[in-house]
Amino acid sequence: MADTYCRDCGKQTEVVFDHAAGDTICSECGLVLEAHSIDETSEWRTFANESNDNDPVRVGGPYNPLLTDGGLSTVISKPNGSSGEFLSSSLGKWQGRGANPDRNLIQAFKSIAIMSDRLGLVTTIKDRANEIYKKVEDQKPLKGRNLDAILAACLYIACRQENKPRTVKEICSVANGATKKEIGRAKEFIVKLLEGEMGQSVEMGAIHAADYMRRFCSNLGMTNQEVKAAQEVVLKSEELDIRRSPISIAAAVIYIITQLSSDKKPLKDISVATRVAEGTIKNSYKDLYPHLLKIIPSWFAKEEDLKNLCHP
Repeated sequence: MADTYCRDCGKQTEVVFDHAAGDTICSECGLVLEAHSIDETSEWRTFANESNDNDPVRVGGPYNPLLTDGGLSTVISKPNGSSGEFLSSSLGKWQGRGANPDRNLIQAFKSIAIMSDRLGLVTTIKDRANEIYKKVEDQKPLKGRNLDAILAACLYIACRQENKPRTVKEICSVANGATKKEIGRAKEFIVKLLEGEMGQSVEMGAIHAADYMRRFCSNLGMTNQEVKAAQEVVLKSEELDIRRSPISIAAAVIYIITQLSSDKKPLKDISVATRVAEGTIKNSYKDLYPHLLKIIPSWFAKEEDLKNLCHP
């Protein structure tokens, strides 16, 4: 219901929208004020995690230059609740015969999209991973290789190239059964293929502890002051000769900062949030301990506070 001017009643009256017919009708006299209007609202409400692959949308995705037909080919959907009948029907058989040359590619893109969504990655990273996979698949058949590891490695490389790195453990947590070792081998295979056989440089950039700091701190619910202090510490720690991985350094710094704050985080919680073993965090903390006066900002903690930290 809404108010509008009716030329028959000669006054502002309430009107009724007939969405089925597309008519706007005066509630006072029944005059059709506007016929066959276009309803620009959606016909339904669909929630992706509740659709169960029965999404009623009748349009496809946007143009995809990585696919042969741009992803604009038409596929007749199966009637609800009759997938078996559809496949055995003449229509289903004809559709099955028209094999889509990009069928495997589309499936790979879907897998990358699922992993990206689970990690909360932006579209640019997902698109970069799709491009990397397309180059690899065009260059060499992947039959016999662990496809899940290849897709996960493409996503790992894309994150590095977009300066939004994720740890191998984080990628592994969303990869469909692929192990860290398999993803590492797949990454080496992709880099070797693109650089050696295609002559393309695969620039991934160096990983720094600061790249992970904000995300790890957010996972632990740390305050803005604590996050700021942790970021300052990791930047100063890069000047030290500590031969530990950036992820281990980031986890150790978080442990130090939380121990200096009122809200002390258990080592176990930091290990879960950063996916770094408790023993590794302790060893990194041991390496950082002699340099605390130099790397901990004075505005965050005093020298007396540092002395109260447990000795590794």
